[in-house]
Amino acid sequence: MIITDTHTHLYSEAFDEDRTEMINRAIDAGVTRFFIPAIDSTYTESMLQLESDFPDHVFLMTGLHPTHVKDNYKDELQHVEEMLASRKFYAVGEIGIDLYWDKSTLGIQKEAFKQQIQLAKKHKLPIVIHCREAFNEVFEVLEEEKGDNLFGIFHCFTGTLEQAHQAISYNMKLGIGGVATFKNGKIDKFLNQIDLKHIVLETDAPYLAPTPFRGKRNESVYILKVLEKLATIYNVSLETLAEITTNNSKAVFGI
Repeated sequence: MIITDTHTHLYSEAFDEDRTEMINRAIDAGVTRFFIPAIDSTYTESMLQLESDFPDHVFLMTGLHPTHVKDNYKDELQHVEEMLASRKFYAVGEIGIDLYWDKSTLGIQKEAFKQQIQLAKKHKLPIVIHCREAFNEVFEVLEEEKGDNLFGIFHCFTGTLEQAHQAISYNMKLGIGGVATFKNGKIDKFLNQIDLKHIVLETDAPYLAPTPFRGKRNESVYILKVLEKLATIYNVSLETLAEITTNNSKAVFGI
């Protein structure tokens, strides 16, 4: 059984004490494909090191995270552009809009989001979207950019059924993680109305650990809890769910 974690920050400082052991725990449990979203240029070196340490398992993205869109965002976007020109990446992400922490940067967040979508199109890559308290704003940008060359993953999807269908209409898979296991997560109530072909699994480690680890450091092996929850929701075997969601990840990332 091959399980794919489509969104995990394995380079995070939260893993500095036991990174290798933590990754090997996941690999031993069948989680053998890790897709690594970027945050900003300060993490590039540690991401490249991670790929060097686990070349058969780690697949990198590049991008500027919306909460890191600051006054220097043009320099950061230049870095993303240079990285894309210099080597292989599997997506532009995570990118998007986050209005939870700072609404004052909405203008430059939208600008950075649009520019990175256009970079992804230029390089024929998927995008991985971060959206927090910003569905309308994200959909507004996607509406402007929609087309056959726009595709990717709506990471950590926590919206309504209607919003799920809207995300899917822009060629996005829904990234489902620990929130699906929360009592108040809500998405578990309607997920079975969404065809499994639109679903990929993720952890967002070290964040959003699934029940029964909620509130603790998340890690990629905990994706098994998400797998178990979704197997129950969709009434399929763990093996079937792992196979379908891994194939969906291959359709997005091309590997």
